[in-house]
Amino acid sequence: MGVVAVVVGLLTGASARAEAPADSSEAPPVIVVPANVVPASPFNEERILGVMPDYQTVRDSSTPVAPLTPRQKWDLVWKESLDPFNFASVAMAAAFSQEGNQTPKYGEGGAAYGERVGAAFADFGTQNFFSAGVLANLLHQDPRYYRKGPGTGVFKRIVYSVSRVAVVRTDSGRSAFNSSGVGGMMMGIAASNLYYPSASVGGTVMAGRLYTSLLGGVIGNVMSEFWPDIQKKFLHGKL
Repeated sequence: MGVVAVVVGLLTGASARAEAPADSSEAPPVIVVPANVVPASPFNEERILGVMPDYQTVRDSSTPVAPLTPRQKWDLVWKESLDPFNFASVAMAAAFSQEGNQTPKYGEGGAAYGERVGAAFADFGTQNFFSAGVLANLLHQDPRYYRKGPGTGVFKRIVYSVSRVAVVRTDSGRSAFNSSGVGGMMMGIAASNLYYPSASVGGTVMAGRLYTSLLGGVIGNVMSEFWPDIQKKFLHGKL
């Protein structure tokens, strides 16, 4: 995403205080931050299986986490939308769609494949734009996924992961209906009518795409919830 790193919290041990002047009437000491200090990122930089971005996941939600600023929410939109893995996913999705001229029905051939790639990228980008950007800011909701963590039973964690498609944390730390996530999906799907061929525009098609998007959200949450456990137990922290 054309990401701009954002400072969250205080940089422990990263500042040096100048010696106070003898005359208390003079200006207060100046805090000097070393030039080589890199501000912490509010996003998870770990990747599932070493390749899949997991920026939206808060892996340790047992400690207080600062809410995202409006700028940080937009940074998350660009960061996710422009991640190299998503370009590969778009190309693969377009290839599957090309086989048998599935939705969107652009036809066969190289030109049609190019249109499918553009449509698939627009699908992901617009849903992300409306969910994590527009609505998350307007409704003051946090687009991140907060893991339940290994302190809870597996079944409860699965139920929790599924429920997060409908439940979100607000910027104030409360739970609310995930209006930004679900609403963003619906707005993105509605926007696709602008560039989908007429054969792929209709209520039934749009309902099917909403179902697919919700299912993708569930699978993504479950993977984000359990991947750190798999990584630690079976891969010894690798990947």
